[in-house]
Amino acid sequence: MTEPVKVLLADDHPVVRRGLKSAIEDDEAFIVIAEVSNGEDALRQISDLRPQLAILDIDMPGMNGLSVAREIQNRKLNTSVIFMTFHADEDLMRAAMEVGGKGYLLKGSETDELTSALHAVAIGRTYIGSTMAAILLGNKGASAGNQLSSDLKTLTGTEKRVLRLIADGKSSKEIGDELSIHYRTVENHRTNMCRKLSLEGANALSRFALQYRTVLHERLH
Repeated sequence: MTEPVKVLLADDHPVVRRGLKSAIEDDEAFIVIAEVSNGEDALRQISDLRPQLAILDIDMPGMNGLSVAREIQNRKLNTSVIFMTFHADEDLMRAAMEVGGKGYLLKGSETDELTSALHAVAIGRTYIGSTMAAILLGNKGASAGNQLSSDLKTLTGTEKRVLRLIADGKSSKEIGDELSIHYRTVENHRTNMCRKLSLEGANALSRFALQYRTVLHERLH
């Protein structure tokens, strides 16, 4: 039997920690091995216990969640970070990803979404909560939403399927296996989509797919 994935919780509100622990351990794939209320203890316990996942509040006394994640990166600790916060802020979310965050959920998210995030991040994918994704789209305004719909219409059926899988955090090889095509063909589709969507940069398509993940699943069939 596969051992459960070890999770550390860091939040300065005991009630929040209890709720998270209960929700996490309802899924036998995960076990909470430590609970802490501040960033310094979080980093210490992560260094000592080496959990596979850490759920960090951004606002904590002393060292905040972003600083903890940055130190995890600097020390090359093999712990993936999911941020849970009240802050529905695009700039803060991007800052969280820049310091190595693999997930970003708003507090109050449904238990199913927390479980989905845990499973995704545990296997190396990135997960942005649906509420945050919808807020990001809303911040772009109606004109941006209309432009997005227009741009998506330029994609072929296969490109749309590839883009949905990119939004789920899958690699080109994983996408190729799922669609029964060569991973280099997937790379060609990525290149073509970047051109059609006017995206530039090595990770631009992945960022685009993650940002609009919920919308892509709703609009791409």
